[in-house]
Amino acid sequence: MSRVTHIFGHRNPDADAICSALAYADFKRRTEEGEFQAARCGNSNARIDAILDHFRVGLPPFIGDVTPRLREAMSQDLVTIHPESTCAEALELIERNDIQVVPVIEDGDHLLGQVSIFQLGRYFVPRLGRAREMRRVDTSIGSIVDALKATVLHVEDPDRLEELHVRVGAMDIRSFDRFTEEEYIEPSRSVIVVGDRWDIQQRSIQLGIRLLVITGNLEVEEEVIERARSEGVSLIVSPYDSATTAWTIRAATRVSQVMSDEIVEFSPEETVSEVLRRTATMGPAVFMVTADDGRLLGIFTRRDLLRPSSTRIILVDHNELSQAVPGAEAVEIVEVVDHHRLGDLRTMDPILFINRPVGSTCTIVADLYRQAGISPSREMAGVMMGGLVSDTLNLRSPTSTEMDRSILAWLEELSGVTGSELAEIIFSSGSVVGRNTPDHVITLDRKVYEEEGFRFAISQVEEIGFGEFWERADDLMEALDRCRRAEGLEFGALMVTDIKEQDSLLLVSGSERVTQAITYPAVEEGEVYELKGVVSRKKQLLPFITGILRNGVG
Repeated sequence: MSRVTHIFGHRNPDADAICSALAYADFKRRTEEGEFQAARCGNSNARIDAILDHFRVGLPPFIGDVTPRLREAMSQDLVTIHPESTCAEALELIERNDIQVVPVIEDGDHLLGQVSIFQLGRYFVPRLGRAREMRRVDTSIGSIVDALKATVLHVEDPDRLEELHVRVGAMDIRSFDRFTEEEYIEPSRSVIVVGDRWDIQQRSIQLGIRLLVITGNLEVEEEVIERARSEGVSLIVSPYDSATTAWTIRAATRVSQVMSDEIVEFSPEETVSEVLRRTATMGPAVFMVTADDGRLLGIFTRRDLLRPSSTRIILVDHNELSQAVPGAEAVEIVEVVDHHRLGDLRTMDPILFINRPVGSTCTIVADLYRQAGISPSREMAGVMMGGLVSDTLNLRSPTSTEMDRSILAWLEELSGVTGSELAEIIFSSGSVVGRNTPDHVITLDRKVYEEEGFRFAISQVEEIGFGEFWERADDLMEALDRCRRAEGLEFGALMVTDIKEQDSLLLVSGSERVTQAITYPAVEEGEVYELKGVVSRKKQLLPFITGILRNGVG
């Protein structure tokens, strides 16, 4: 299955950001293989809603953060084992799947612990002075049969879990008796492994041992079988030699006796960077990812965390990381389509970067359709018109170009709506200042910049007249100041543009070194400035502010 490439406008998106993301996703789907999905990392507003509602196009889904998380890095192709399974089964899983650790689960994927090749190695490696312990096995006769793939001649109570001790009857019958006396184990807990030694077979049955294992697929005399049956001694035949049989019987130990329940668990929502930090000094090679209810969801290694993120994104209407969806710096940015100044974006590999000095990003996307000989649907043509008309104030902004005019005329034919008609729908959708809280107004269309060591933000809203602004100017100033202080900015500004008169007011909070350098007339000293003929943040206000900073303010 192909990866989804999400197409994002900037944070606190305006109409151009949302509309260009929708249109570019449609263009990519029609011109390339793969899955492309428009997304947004901020809230909509009345004007965006007016455009989309008019053309009956849905708002892109909200994705507030693309920071790589553990759910993307973990493996969900799980090999697991039940606590009542045998070590032999665990070893077989480890070998067959070329893995080091097997999670132990029960009752609907509930994680109990894990068993690793290292734990099994420590369990099976002989240790001097602990021979008796090395012969012990906690299992059932049925599990021994399964581990050996043995032929059953007679078994008693095969499913009972019990502590058994394994011995090999490879000596003379006289030595066998002395052996049993010196290291006495109750016969009812003894497993004797022997070849075609008739005398030891008979003596074992006489002692009443729990299990007699004949090795090498050797034939067993009927007399021995009948006597074992009458004495209640289980009797099976192993296909292996005595040494292999004895080792395999010990491998029939239940996993629950060997596993470790001291495991470090992680949530799938933890960020990859945080998990890397947490696991840096941890010993395990494999880690578990669980849900809140203890269900195992996946596993991962440190190597998994070092792989590049699988998330792919395209940026439209911006090219600065400070304006991009949170986490953009940690994922793969594959394309940029924009009409703003170049910012701080860096990528690992060369990418498609389209940046044109036009009035809106929707103009660029529409031109891509036109160059490819593709006619967008009426709905998508209307959406692109919405972004273009909104960003250029229906071609009245100084950012407007001949290309914007040409594209708008083309889109008018396709959508059946004129730019003036759509402008009336967009700009009569209600006062942005009047319909929203002051804190929300400040963040609706806000961009953060860094210039000459200064970090600052400029928000912009369009209104029909300044009446609503003056009624709420004090509250807006307080909200602007709170936002500036919270983010540690040198200064913050709110640009309120009258789309009818083509003038703006600028509300400024912060550094006096900046406000004192503003040459526009002050309506209220040090707070509100009158910007006659200024309607473009990008082409008129931002160059003015950066010029102040470059001329040595501070």
